Amino acid sequence: MTVFDGVVPALREALSKHGYTTLTPVQIDVLAPELEGADALVSAQTGSGKTVAFGMALAPTLLQGADRFPRAKVPLALAVAPTRELALQVKRELEWLYEFTGATVASCVGGMDMRDERRQLERGAHIVVGTPGRLRDHIERGSFDTTGLRGVVLDEADEMLDLGFRDDLEYILDSAPKDRRTLMFSATVPKSIATLAKRYQKNAVRIATASDSKQHLDIEYRALTVAPNDRDNAIINLLRFFDAKSAIVFCATRATVNHMTARFTNRGFSVVALSGELSQAQRSHALQAMRDGRARVCIATDVAARGIDLPNLELVIHADIPKNREGLLHRSGRTGRAGRKGVSVLIVPHTWRKRTERLLENANIDATWAKPPSVDDIAKRDRERIFEDTTLTDPLNDDEKTFTNELLSRYSAEQIAGAFMRLHAKEQPAAEELIDSGPEKSRDHKKDRGKGSARDDFKNSVWLSLSVGHKHNAEPRWILPMLCRAGHITKNDIGAIKIHQEETHVELTSKSVDKFLEELGPSRKMEKTISVTRLQGAPHQPSEKSDGAGREKRKSSPFDKGDKKRKPFGKDKPFGKDKPYGKSKPYGKDKEQLVSRVKKEETPTFNEASAEKKTSENKPWEKKAKKFKAGKPTDKKDKKGKKSRKERSIAKAGDKPTSSPAAKSRKPGKLSLPGSNPLKRKNKAK
Repeated sequence: MTVFDGVVPALREALSKHGYTTLTPVQIDVLAPELEGADALVSAQTGSGKTVAFGMALAPTLLQGADRFPRAKVPLALAVAPTRELALQVKRELEWLYEFTGATVASCVGGMDMRDERRQLERGAHIVVGTPGRLRDHIERGSFDTTGLRGVVLDEADEMLDLGFRDDLEYILDSAPKDRRTLMFSATVPKSIATLAKRYQKNAVRIATASDSKQHLDIEYRALTVAPNDRDNAIINLLRFFDAKSAIVFCATRATVNHMTARFTNRGFSVVALSGELSQAQRSHALQAMRDGRARVCIATDVAARGIDLPNLELVIHADIPKNREGLLHRSGRTGRAGRKGVSVLIVPHTWRKRTERLLENANIDATWAKPPSVDDIAKRDRERIFEDTTLTDPLNDDEKTFTNELLSRYSAEQIAGAFMRLHAKEQPAAEELIDSGPEKSRDHKKDRGKGSARDDFKNSVWLSLSVGHKHNAEPRWILPMLCRAGHITKNDIGAIKIHQEETHVELTSKSVDKFLEELGPSRKMEKTISVTRLQGAPHQPSEKSDGAGREKRKSSPFDKGDKKRKPFGKDKPFGKDKPYGKSKPYGKDKEQLVSRVKKEETPTFNEASAEKKTSENKPWEKKAKKFKAGKPTDKKDKKGKKSRKERSIAKAGDKPTSSPAAKSRKPGKLSLPGSNPLKRKNKAK
């Protein structure tokens, strides 16, 4: 038996039975003497054996010197995981690790029957593993007694906070005894984790087995640039090229998972899906199919695949670019576990190149940029695998020798070898022809602009005419992606786009035009209604009655910018070479003297008497206002001495001569005012 220093004897026996000969760095660090009985905040790379590490670290606290557990009255330890799959995976790890201690491990996860979990807790469990939401439900309903907990473990703590489980975690930790031991394990330690540890841990020991500035040495990172509409084909070629025992494809949404699952199943791959919309039984069946080898490709979302450990997972494909560095590290950490090598590939549309470079830089990852494997690359790799196959070098038994001699007697060795290659290729899905995504560009490609290299491809360009224009609300922002989708080209193959009233002219490189027209087919139509016509030479400005914006064109004027040389009066001006006012300006040379004299003149004083007189002459109503100001108010209703608006209008109308017949026929006192109400006047007269 191999001796593991600091490990409880019962766990030591289980490790030897399970094939352990050495411990990983994180497992060695948690067994340090200074960590015995203390809280710990541990950050380690994914796949470094954190589950076994906290199992060994908790054993002395739970057993307290005994070799086996007595019958459980209340749970002694609690392990919290972010997802159902990870919780069940932790349960399986702890079951074989505590096999010789007589421990009972129970699970409480969402999607499972809560009544079965309650009965299991009532029968007694030493260790409980679950997800935050389901554990809180059991605590609130009284089926989970936390008063006897000696240790609490938060596995993948950063992910639980990202998923919004902070309230549930705080509730669980508050309900546990204050003298418990708390261990937090996480691949990264952001500020939120440090704050949570400061609140719920006592003098926690910080353990970091790997620096954040170092890349995972067991994972090879690659970034492959593709055309935006060629992502699925690139993933198919990747799966064919690597021919991994098991691979996982990460998608951002459930809809993408469903789409790729159907697409790859039709292409002949053994595929299972893993997303949040599946039931727990379906998810467990999918993972078991991957472990048994019945399925080789798992297409999953981030949340569903968080923390899962699939054996012999050699390839991780990011169909959608992760949102942050934590997501990239957690996704890629599904491979390269326990010392095994793995490959993490990012499918990068050329429009996402800069964003992906920033993501890799923030994650301190040095990725190899390239293009997806082509059909020729896959065929070459298939031939290499045939040569590497051990069946070609294994000795033949008697039955095989007899049949081999019979084959050679009927067919030539060349025919037999060809048949063997065809049978081998028949078992594999066919590779896809990919769109050329353009030449690779470095991060300093902007420096090369202005040198003419970017326009070299358009020296012998070809122009196309589209039957859509301003009249149909044509805009480059939807014409450009439509051209890329319809003709399987990239934006690098498209030059100028000139939109007119009835049609649009598009410039393509000479290399891409034949492929573009071939993809359209004989109908030469896009989106079922837009016709495409190849032009001979550069297009001419269409003769239209309206300009590009849909307005009628203005008749050409002799003053237009294009006719600056031609003037309506010809070369000679009407007044000749001399100006109408002569050689000298009207104000002559005395302009400065005139200006200075005007400035020096004094401003005329204001004469109040003349101003009042002038005002009274121009404004007759001022006289009436003066009378009211001088004497007392004549109208008792108007205390300020002013007439009402109605009286002023009547007086003003009475002063004017009435020459119209209607005015003469009016009776005195029956003056009709504009806008007045006849009904009100009648009532007042009464």
